[in-house]
Amino acid sequence: MKHNPFEELQQRLQLRFQQPLLLQQAFTHTSYVNEHRQANVEHNERLEFLGDAVLQLTVSEYLYQNFPERPEGQLTRMRASIVCEPSLARFAEMLDLGAHVLLGRGEEQLGGRHRPALLADLFESFIGAIYLDHGLEEVRAFLSEHLFPHIDTDGDLLVKDFKSALQERAQHSNLGAIEYRIAEERGPAHDREFVAEVLIGEEKLGTGVGRTKKEAEQRAAAQAWRKLAGERSKQ
Repeated sequence: MKHNPFEELQQRLQLRFQQPLLLQQAFTHTSYVNEHRQANVEHNERLEFLGDAVLQLTVSEYLYQNFPERPEGQLTRMRASIVCEPSLARFAEMLDLGAHVLLGRGEEQLGGRHRPALLADLFESFIGAIYLDHGLEEVRAFLSEHLFPHIDTDGDLLVKDFKSALQERAQHSNLGAIEYRIAEERGPAHDREFVAEVLIGEEKLGTGVGRTKKEAEQRAAAQAWRKLAGERSKQ
C-alpha cells in the first residue's frame, strides 16, 4: 500500500479533512504543477492568498482581545511581526509541513523544501485550506494550540525565541559554537542602550540593539537567523 504523507500529517495534527483534494492542493507548489500538467492538480497560490487574509483576521482578533491597553498603531506592528515570513516559516518548520510539500524536481534540488519564503507561503495555504474545509472556528482552535501560545507578553512572536532558533539551525548545519558579545553600551544610566553581536566561529553574523542585553542579543540572533535562512534558500 502506498504511503500517504497527508494521512500522517492529519493524524499528527489531529485534523481530518472532509475534502482530501483541498489538503493536497494546500501542499502543491507551482513547480510540481508545471512538471505534472497531465495530473490535473492545482497549485496552492490561491489558498495562500486566502490563508493570509484569514491569518490577518484571526491574529488581529487575538491581539485585540488579549492586549486591550495597546493602541491601534502598536497592534498593527505586533500583527506585522507575527504574520511575516520569518515567523510563519518557523511555524511551518515546527509543524514539519515542509516534509509533505509536493515540489518539482528543480525546486527540490534547490532546497525549496527548506526555503523560508516557500514555508511561509505553505503555512498560509494550509490555513486557507483549514478555513475552507472546517470554517473559522477550527482555524481559531488550530492557532490557539499551535501559534498563539508562542506570542509572549510583549506581543512578539519568538517561537522559542530567535536565540533558540539560531542554535537549532547552527546545530543542524554543523556550523559550530555560537557566541554573543556586548560590543557597546551607550547612553545615560536611566536610558541605557546595548549593542550585541553574535558570532559563529570568528564570523559575525548579526548585530542587535536593545534596552537590555537580552533584547539586544535576541535582535542580533534574529538578524543572524534571517541571514542563514537567506543563504540556505540560495543553495
